[in-house]
Amino acid sequence: MGEQKVTAPRDPASLRFFMKCLLRDVEALQHMLREGLIESGRARIGAEQELFLVDQAWRASPCVQEVMGHLDGDPHFTTELGRFNLEFNLEAYPFEGESLRRMEEGLLRYLRVAREAAHRAGAGVVLAGILPTLRLEDLSLEAMTPVRRYKALNDAFHRLRGGVFRFRIKGIDELIIEHDSIMLEAANTSFQVHLQVGHEEFARVYNLAQVVAAPVLAAACNSPLLFGRRLWRETRIALFQQSVDTRKEEIPMRELQPRVSFGTRWVRESVLEIFQEDITRFRALIGTNEWEDPFDALAAGRAPQLHALRLFNGTVYRWNRPCYGISEGRPHLRIENRILPSGPTPFDEVSNAAFWLGLMKGLMEEYPDVTQHISFAAAKENLLTAATLGLDAQFVWLDGETWPARDLILSRLLPVARAGLEARAIAAADIDRYLGNLEERVRSRVTGAAWQLRSLAGMSEKASMSERLAALTAAMAQRQAENLPVHQWEPGELGESGNWREHYGTVEAFMTTDIFTVHQDDLVDLVTTVMDWAHIRHVPVEDDDHRLVGLLTHRQIMRHLAHRDSDEPLAVAEIMERNPVAVTPDTPTLEAIEIMRDKGISCLPVVKDGVLVGIVTEHDFMEVAWPLLQQKLREG
Repeated sequence: MGEQKVTAPRDPASLRFFMKCLLRDVEALQHMLREGLIESGRARIGAEQELFLVDQAWRASPCVQEVMGHLDGDPHFTTELGRFNLEFNLEAYPFEGESLRRMEEGLLRYLRVAREAAHRAGAGVVLAGILPTLRLEDLSLEAMTPVRRYKALNDAFHRLRGGVFRFRIKGIDELIIEHDSIMLEAANTSFQVHLQVGHEEFARVYNLAQVVAAPVLAAACNSPLLFGRRLWRETRIALFQQSVDTRKEEIPMRELQPRVSFGTRWVRESVLEIFQEDITRFRALIGTNEWEDPFDALAAGRAPQLHALRLFNGTVYRWNRPCYGISEGRPHLRIENRILPSGPTPFDEVSNAAFWLGLMKGLMEEYPDVTQHISFAAAKENLLTAATLGLDAQFVWLDGETWPARDLILSRLLPVARAGLEARAIAAADIDRYLGNLEERVRSRVTGAAWQLRSLAGMSEKASMSERLAALTAAMAQRQAENLPVHQWEPGELGESGNWREHYGTVEAFMTTDIFTVHQDDLVDLVTTVMDWAHIRHVPVEDDDHRLVGLLTHRQIMRHLAHRDSDEPLAVAEIMERNPVAVTPDTPTLEAIEIMRDKGISCLPVVKDGVLVGIVTEHDFMEVAWPLLQQKLREG
C-alpha cells in the first residue's frame, strides 16, 4: 500500500474506469505468465518491520510526522495508518549464504535509526504485535496519519459497513466493543517476510505457505493483550480481521467472505486464481489516477507497473498475500507472509523467518503437492487454533496425523526446516543460530505472548492496570534493546516504567470495572443481599441500556430500614439516590478526590458516553495510598 496518489471513487463512472484498468492489468499479467515474462530461477527474501512509537508513560505517541522529519527523507521508512506507527523496509537479498544474518543486521541498523529519530521527538520505540498500553481513546480519527489513502480507505470501509465496527474476541477474558473507524487496524503491527517465487512453482509454494502458517505462528505468538484483556495468544489475527470487515451483518444462507482471510481453497495452477477470486468477491475501495496501459509498457520493452492491480491487492488482506513487483527491471511474484507479529526482538523475528523459509523449501522436496495430504479446511482450522492457543494448540497434520503444536515443531518440522535451509546453502552457523533459538523458545514454552502473560500475572494486583501495563511495556522495550531472545528474558516487574504519577493521574487508573449493578425495579432486599455476598457498600442502578439512573449505598439502606414500618416488598427506585454525582474515566484523580470530599460522598460512578463503565470508591484510593505511604515512611 505504498500508493499515495489515490482517489475514493464513488460515482459510477469513476468506478467503471478503475475496474477497466484493473481488468486490463489482470489481462496483462495473464499474458506475461503465458509468455514466460515473469522472472524464474531467482529466490530473494525481504521484510517489512512495523513498530509502535511511545511516550514517556509508555503509551502510544502520535508523533510519526515529527519522527519522519528527523529521518531526513530516508526511503527505507514510511508511515502507517496510525500516527503512533512507523514502518521500514529492508532491501531484498538473494536467499542463500548469509542472507538471514543480513536480514537481522538490517533490522538492527534501521531500528537504531528509528530509535534515534524517535528520541529526538521525545518518544521511544517498541516492537509488539499489539502495544499493551494501547487505549481505545488512542484510536480516534485524530490519531490517523493525515495521508490521502488512509482517509479514502476509512471512508470506503465506513460506507460499506453502513455503521459502527463491532468487535468481539473471547479468550481468558472477553472484549466486546464498538468503534467508529478502521483505526483499530492500527493496533496491529507485524513483521512481514517476503519470498520471491517462480511463476511455474507459485501454486505449489503458496499452498505450502498455507499449510505451515499454523505451526510457524504457534511458535511466534506475541499479541496476547488488548485494552488490558487477556485474549488470544495472537490476538492480531482476530482484531485485524474484524477491524477491516466490510460485511454489514451475517446472512445465514450466504457465505460472505471477510477482506482479511486465509482464503477459500487451494491454488491449482497460478497466481491468477487468487487475483481473480478477490476481484470477483470484493468491491474496489480506492482508485488511482496513475495508470498506464500495461500492453504499452510491454510493447516498449518495459515491465508494466500494474498500478491498478497492485492498489486493489493492497486492500485485500490475505494472511499469505501474493504480490507482483519489479526488481532490476524484471517482473516477479512474491508471497508476503503477514501472520508474524512484530517482536519480541530482531533475533526472534529472523528466527521465525528462518523457520518459515526453511519449511517452505524443505517440505517442497518431501511433498511436491501438499494438497494431497491435508484438506484446506484442516489447514485453515490449524491457523485459527494456533492464533488462539499458541504452543498449546493441537493440529490435524499431514496424512491425518494429530499432533500437539510443540511436539510437531520439535520432532518433525525443525529437522525439515534445517534441511530446507541447507538446500538453499544458508550458512551453517546461521542455521544453528536461528533455528537453535526457535527450538529453545519452543522447548521452554516461552513465546512473547507467554512472557507477557507471565509477567503481568506476577505483578501485584494492588497496582493499577495502567501501571502494570506500562511496566510490562517498559520491560519489553528495555529487553528488546539488548536483542536477547525472549525465552531468556526475566519477567517484567513493577517499577520498570519509571514515574508512577503518569499512571495514576485519572480516575481510570483506580476505577473498578467489574461492578455489581441492579435495576430500579429490583427488590431492595436483593441489593442488601448482593452487598453482603460481594462485600461492597455501593451498588449503581442502571437501565437496560446500561445508563446510570441511580445509586444505592449501604448507609442509605440502613437509614431506610431503621425507619421502615412495613414488610411490603420495596423497589430500588423508591429509595435510590437519583442523579448521583458521576465522573468520566479521564477525570483527574485530584478532582475526583476533591468532589468526594466537598460533597461528603464515598463513591463516584464512572460514566462514558452516557454508559456506566465503572465505579471508584474511597477504598480504591486507599489501596494505592497505603503502599505509597509505607514506601515514603521507609525511605524516611
